[in-house]
Amino acid sequence: MPSSVHTAHWMKRYPDSTPVVRMNLPGTHDSATWNYSQATQDALRPITDLNGESLQVSDWYRCQDRSLIDMLNAGIRVFDLRFAMDATSSTLVFYHGAALQSETATVEDVFFGFYHWLDHHPTEALFLSLKYEDGTARNATNDISVQRAMYKILTSMPARHYLNPMQNELGTLGQARGKITLFRRFDMADLPTEEVAHVPGLHFPPRLWTDNSPNIELLYNKRKNFTAFIGDFYETGAGLGSSAALNIQWKLNATTSHLVKAATQHPDSLFWTFASSEYDTNVPPDYPRIMALGNGTQKTPQGGANHQLISFMQQHKGQRLGIVMFDFFDQPADLVATLLDL
Repeated sequence: MPSSVHTAHWMKRYPDSTPVVRMNLPGTHDSATWNYSQATQDALRPITDLNGESLQVSDWYRCQDRSLIDMLNAGIRVFDLRFAMDATSSTLVFYHGAALQSETATVEDVFFGFYHWLDHHPTEALFLSLKYEDGTARNATNDISVQRAMYKILTSMPARHYLNPMQNELGTLGQARGKITLFRRFDMADLPTEEVAHVPGLHFPPRLWTDNSPNIELLYNKRKNFTAFIGDFYETGAGLGSSAALNIQWKLNATTSHLVKAATQHPDSLFWTFASSEYDTNVPPDYPRIMALGNGTQKTPQGGANHQLISFMQQHKGQRLGIVMFDFFDQPADLVATLLDL
C-alpha cells in the first residue's frame, strides 16, 4: 500500500477554501465488517441466536479486511456504518444484515476512536454515514429507544466538540477539518422536534433512498435546493447461474456511468458512488469479495470491479469523481492512491 505517512495526512495539501463537494473522497462500504470471519461469526453465535434471525456464511457479509485505523491511515475519509441495538437492547452496536460484527465494539466506543485519531490528524476531515440496519433481530425496529440512544451519542459533550455543526449542507474543507460530518441515513421521528433540531449533519431520509438504484437524486436541503446524486446499485441480479465476470461487468457499467456524471455534471452538488456490490444468491454465489476482486480464476480474467476501476479513474485525471465507496479498498494496493492522485 502507499505510505501511510502520506495518506494519513493527504488533506493538508488542499486549501481551506476547497468546497467539499468538489473533492475526491475515498470511502469504505460496510466499514465495520473488517473482522467478520467465520471464526468471528461462530464465536458470536450464542449472542446472535438470541436475536432469532438466521445467518448465512460469513463471506455473505464481509466487505473489508483492514481495521478502521488502517483505513484512516490509508486515506479513507468516508465510512459506512450500520447500527442497531445489541441482543440485550442495552447498547448500539454494528451489524451487516443479521450479522452482529462485535458485542464489545459499540457505536459510542468507535466514535471515541475517531475522535482520538482526529486529535492527531487535525488537517483531516471525516464523514460518517450512519444507517439503521433492518433485519438484525426479530421484531427489531428503529424505535424510540434506538433513536434516544443515538441522540445521546450525537449530542454528548465530546460530540459537540468533534462533530461538524453544519446542518444539511457541505461547506468548505476548512469548516470540516478536525471534525466528523454526519451523513444520517436514519430518521428520528419519535423524538421531539426541538431535540432533533440539535442533531448536526446531512439527513438522507431512508424513504427517499431508492433501494438498489444506479441513479438516486435525493433532495436533502429543500430551502437551498441541495441535491445528492447517489449511485447505489449493489445487486446485479443477472440471473441464476450467470457468470461472475458478467455480474462484475454489470456492476462496473453502473459505477462508471455514475462516475462520468460526477466528472461532467453538477459541479456544485454532492456525488456519492458505491463501487461495492454482491450477488450472494447467485449459484454459485458472487460474494462481495468476488465482485470487488474477482474469483482468482480465468473465469474473471480482468479481476474484479476494483481492478478495472483503476484504469477508468486514470482516464479522468484532474476531474471530480466525488465520494467513492469501495469494498476491500486495499486491493489492488494503488486503488485509493489512484483516486487521490487525480
